[in-house]
Amino acid sequence: MTTVAAPMPSTLSIGLSRAAYELKVFFREKDQVVFTFAFPIVFLVLLGSIFAGTMEGVSVSQLYTAGLIGAGVLSVSMQNLGITIAIEREQGMLKRLSGTPMPRTAYFLGKILSVLVIGVVEVALLLAVGVTMYDLRLPSDAAGWLTFAWVFVLGLTAGCLLGIALSSLARSDKSASAVITLPFIVLQFVSGVYIPFNQLPDWLATVGYVFPLSWMCQGFRSVFLGEAGAVLERSGGYELDRVALVLGLWIIGGLVLCLTTFRWKSRREG
Repeated sequence: MTTVAAPMPSTLSIGLSRAAYELKVFFREKDQVVFTFAFPIVFLVLLGSIFAGTMEGVSVSQLYTAGLIGAGVLSVSMQNLGITIAIEREQGMLKRLSGTPMPRTAYFLGKILSVLVIGVVEVALLLAVGVTMYDLRLPSDAAGWLTFAWVFVLGLTAGCLLGIALSSLARSDKSASAVITLPFIVLQFVSGVYIPFNQLPDWLATVGYVFPLSWMCQGFRSVFLGEAGAVLERSGGYELDRVALVLGLWIIGGLVLCLTTFRWKSRREG
């Protein structure tokens, strides 16, 4: 009697299982959970308390809330994902996984889906703080929430792909945090998260506009600040068509970088 082998699970089902595993690992590390979720909230409370008042008729606290939502999304995608993958590579985990029957696509799918869940929680916490402490106005119509959704998805996807690509820069698991965190901190200052574009030198604002974080924050400001906040933008408007275009281009560019730079082995293994 011939035994018929059971069919292999689909890449999607393996990716979902991998995402569940990644989330379990993440939430078991209490220090990482607290730091990931508390860091932008602490910054929001500090900045909202120090820089109270209004700017061109817009509450400064609300301005910071919108910006820190963008920074929070990039933090859980580019920064956290890049550091995690770099550490897994240097510890040999990626090499072992590449030798298993698991499709390589399922590994990345699991990573991105887990980041999606963590990103949703991060944003929900920031919105809760913004609404309860700083009278942040949530969108009142479906169009506002739709804008929020596509900015979130495009920004998170671009951040994940950049994180995967940046993970190859670290020469060791010990240097991963410094190598990836430094660019993230610089991006926040030149992307209008902490300092509005109309207060940055022109050349520095231009540098910020090259990267996805500034466009992500601009999209979120359009959702939560409305027309009153448009005057604070460098162009005097939110330019949502350009937001979508630039984030889309970064997704394409990030994918190309991943395909050309990603390594399953550490540098010392060749």
